[in-house]
Amino acid sequence: MPPRRIAVLADSDTRWKWGASVARQIAPGHALDACFLRGRSTPTERQLAEVGIVPDTQRVLSAAELVDDEELASADIVVLAVLGGTVLALTHSLGLAWEGREHRPVTVSGYVGVVYEKMVDGLMTRAGTDLVLANSAYDAGRFRSVFENVGVDPDSVVECALPFLGGEPYRPSTDRPFTVTFAVQPSVPRERQGRLRLLERAAAHARRYPDRQVLIKLRSMPGEQTTHVEADPYQLLVDELAEPAPANLRLVYGNMGEVLDRTDLLVTVSSTAALESMHRRIPTAILTDVGVREAHGNHYFVRSGCLASWDDIDAGALPQPDPAWAAAQGIGRTDPYAAARARIAALRAAGPLPTLQPYYSPQTADIYLTGILRSNGFDEKGRPLPAPLGTGGSGRAGKAVRRVAGRGAMKLYRMGHQRVAPTLRRWGAV
Repeated sequence: MPPRRIAVLADSDTRWKWGASVARQIAPGHALDACFLRGRSTPTERQLAEVGIVPDTQRVLSAAELVDDEELASADIVVLAVLGGTVLALTHSLGLAWEGREHRPVTVSGYVGVVYEKMVDGLMTRAGTDLVLANSAYDAGRFRSVFENVGVDPDSVVECALPFLGGEPYRPSTDRPFTVTFAVQPSVPRERQGRLRLLERAAAHARRYPDRQVLIKLRSMPGEQTTHVEADPYQLLVDELAEPAPANLRLVYGNMGEVLDRTDLLVTVSSTAALESMHRRIPTAILTDVGVREAHGNHYFVRSGCLASWDDIDAGALPQPDPAWAAAQGIGRTDPYAAARARIAALRAAGPLPTLQPYYSPQTADIYLTGILRSNGFDEKGRPLPAPLGTGGSGRAGKAVRRVAGRGAMKLYRMGHQRVAPTLRRWGAV
């Protein structure tokens, strides 16, 4: 009997981290297949290594190439760790391609982090997958309410928690300096001046407390892409500080969990790292310096009790979340994926799975669905669109063209990397 397999479709390093972590939780004994969608934010080998989950197999391909992919069709479970529109396009197209098969994979979708904007928009594109994971009781209630009101099965919503909440509980240590970690985000805040000012405040805190270590936890190296575009990397902004950076201010990369192992205070605007930190009972400050705004996502933490400014941090603030709020966000739960595993087992025990049917169909939303399908490379019948002239198609010639293009992109990346190398050597620590 062939080994059981779970396939994770991911289009960025962040979504791979979520999807691979979910896979380990819902199918711990399965072989893990990674399918990275070819695009702007396809993760690099360095980004994959930083996540720390090594798949048994990995491929890079387009969404349209998955429709007739037998390896995907024969998997036991498929985790759709991609944009909501891509989830919709794949649910529609794979549903048609897999119709009539005795076996099809159980499909799983969800959210990489906290859902603080466009909740209905994203949820409706995920409707139709067998499981829609909710990261908290709060989210599960909201999701089920929407589904009940539009005629989607609310039982497809399964309450769990963010899959990367883990690690050892926080214990202060005298074996190292008190460490403040500022977890930065690629696009929060988006404005260059706001990013520079936050960096200035972190540097000022390091000068104020020379016995502390202040770490700037970076998401990516210049030239790498993430889920969100980073226009002004902190690695480059550090050279624009009004005063030279103090010796106890360091820019670091690496697995977030490993950085939290040596963190005594986590500071961020609205990164999901805040929930990881709170789960481990590390003091966590949600910055208000750039405003508490929906655009920044920090409004999600209004009831957490952890809002603080750099002035508060300078004065010694060590915020801890309100217990009731933390519990509602799924923080501190034991085995939060038991319900998801049970749902998958029940679906399998019930016999052949029904045809995948997303909420959006040619009957309910022809105009919207057609646009989503075409932007993901499909026609209205869920078939791959013809390759545009000049792309080389999908045969040998097309593969050769993509290899040459890939080499060119790599040369451009190396050129950019070499230009910023002096900065990285001075300030970065892998």
